[in-house]
Amino acid sequence: MAKATGMSQTSISLIWRAFGLQPHRADSFKLSTDPFFIDKVRDVVGLYLDPPERAVVLCVDEKVRHEAP
Repeated sequence: MAKATGMSQTSISLIWRAFGLQPHRADSFKLSTDPFFIDKVRDVVGLYLDPPERAVVLCVDEKVRHEAP
């Protein structure tokens, strides 16, 4: 992942540990090409970490049934 993102291996390791990620247990991973991906992740994570009063968070999967894993 470090090579794919241009970040150092140390930075990647620190990020994984900070968020409890264990990508070595996954068969593969994909990097998003969405230029607004980081902003979107911050928005979603922010809702979970500090939700507004009476907030509702909905998740919509864009895949049709036969494409979902």
